[in-house]
Amino acid sequence: MQETPTITAAEIARLAGVGRAAVSNWRKRHADFPAPVGGTAASPEFDLIQVEQWLRAQGKLPELATADRLWRHLAAASESPAAGLAAVGALLLAHQRGGRPRRADPHLAPLLPDVDALADELGPQGAFDELWQRFSAPGPGRPFATPDDLADLMVGLADVGGGSVLDPAAGSGAILRAAVRAGCTSAYGQEFDEDLATLARLWLALREVPGELVAGDSLRADAFAGRAFDAVVCHPPFGATNWGDEELGHDPRWIVGTTPRTEPELAWVQHALARLRVGGHAVLLMPPTVASRRAGKRIRGELLRRGHLRAVIALPAGVAAPHGVPLHLWVLRRAAADAPPPARALLVDAAGGDLAETAPRVLTAWQAFAAAPDAEVEEAGFARSVPVIELLDEEVDLTPARRQPAVGGEATGEYLVRTREQLSSVVGKLPALMPQVASAADGAPASDTLTIAELARTGALQLIGPVRTVAGVEQPDQAATGGEGLVLTGRDVVEGVEASGRDDGRLPERVPLAVGDVVVPVAARRLTSRVVTTEGMFLGSGLYLLRPNPAALDPWFLAGQLRSSANDKQATSLSGTRIDVRRAQIRRLSLDEQRAHGEEFRRLLAFESALSEVGSLGAELVRLAADGLAGGTLRPKGGAK
Repeated sequence: MQETPTITAAEIARLAGVGRAAVSNWRKRHADFPAPVGGTAASPEFDLIQVEQWLRAQGKLPELATADRLWRHLAAASESPAAGLAAVGALLLAHQRGGRPRRADPHLAPLLPDVDALADELGPQGAFDELWQRFSAPGPGRPFATPDDLADLMVGLADVGGGSVLDPAAGSGAILRAAVRAGCTSAYGQEFDEDLATLARLWLALREVPGELVAGDSLRADAFAGRAFDAVVCHPPFGATNWGDEELGHDPRWIVGTTPRTEPELAWVQHALARLRVGGHAVLLMPPTVASRRAGKRIRGELLRRGHLRAVIALPAGVAAPHGVPLHLWVLRRAAADAPPPARALLVDAAGGDLAETAPRVLTAWQAFAAAPDAEVEEAGFARSVPVIELLDEEVDLTPARRQPAVGGEATGEYLVRTREQLSSVVGKLPALMPQVASAADGAPASDTLTIAELARTGALQLIGPVRTVAGVEQPDQAATGGEGLVLTGRDVVEGVEASGRDDGRLPERVPLAVGDVVVPVAARRLTSRVVTTEGMFLGSGLYLLRPNPAALDPWFLAGQLRSSANDKQATSLSGTRIDVRRAQIRRLSLDEQRAHGEEFRRLLAFESALSEVGSLGAELVRLAADGLAGGTLRPKGGAK
């Protein structure tokens, strides 16, 4: 914990709901305004509690709920949000048990009145949950937790009710909480990050759930070796390049064969199987490429032959990080060694639509298949029980969309109605997404500008690239390169789609993209920018990377400024095909003003995306209606039957 929770002038302005200029005026006009306790002359930091007391005495501090006030103090005083919540969680657990921790952190002393007040108001469990909701909100230093609706679907597929459940990559405990909601009798987990492991342990302890949660690396140091559980449910890390393949080459958990170095997710699959009792189910969230990568073909084939892999379910994009990728769920069952090979496996393509709508349908399809695994199940465009022998072809490609039957004529009407409803829904959102702007007071910008090159020189942003591929290098097989991360390409940025590139070994270096980065293609007919919103991607060739200093530049403001017509002319070459982003000009605004502009730029992007979706759904609606009318499966309303 930090010695004293501090706050910057910009944060004081947000706290009081005023502009930065008002804070500067207070410092000049009020001799009793708190003096800086740190920072620099250009960017001073103030004692948060002193500032709050001063604002409250001046009548300038809006009254906050206890949970909001406690969380704000906690976030300011903590080394990380997870560590801060863990420290308060220990206090709440002690409060529930009728005392104080023997070694309570002395830096928490100023927060104890609010901790006690919140515990008295909501109870220790409720108080922890209130703070947890604030911890789970997106923000710097916050992990991407498995969303509750997805975790509920996963434990539903695993049928964890009434048994023991293990999550070997527990994070802060989202899946274990879902398992408790579903009625599991005991919960176990392991998590590499000690702070997150502590949070999960505290949640279970506050609810007195039997079990154990251990900090550590499940693959390298399995805390539950030799034990078997009724269910294993897991959201493992994706694309790990250093997961322990060298020391684990002949690990007894590899029950269907040695896991290839480039298939870390399949190592988690085998780990989950090894911790299941015979007949128990495991459900893992997986990247979609695991279903088809060449290096994993042998393992996928063995999982099918031995009856362990029972279903692959494609989910809608956006259900979990990385949010732009339509992830898969793998449903496994620990088969007995002498069990006859299964006849079929279930493949479900639920990538379209919304998870809230498709989850019940997915569960129904899985339960019907589990009840009659040898029966033929076929729901056009959605689910199919595929003969295992058909899956064991040259590729062993388990991507659900590639194994679905075409939508039959009898289903055309259903799909037309669904498409029409989706189109109506998107159209209904357009008014709220339309630009909410007004004319400036004087009708013209009041600020001067700086070029990207000047901003880079002053440290307001870091300019990287453009990265160029190494010429003359033969493109190796993907499985041999170890390049597991997706690569964002210039075409992806221009077309507004998710990262589609692969590291083929020709990039001179792998530059990981961070949330808040802004990327700009070099080769384009107009200047196009994109804010990175998910992790796990690398910078592709032919892209500039602009990494804003968060204390100086808002990324959405920067991206929006770059997209202006003036910058398009300024930065585009005479031939109209090359972009020199260094010449683009950015208005000089305060950080608060930038954030306001950035939010409006973000709204514009959502509006643009919705318009594009309206176009694609409209075209699909036309196609379905035309096919149905031409084929006789549809007729005009009110027309002759």
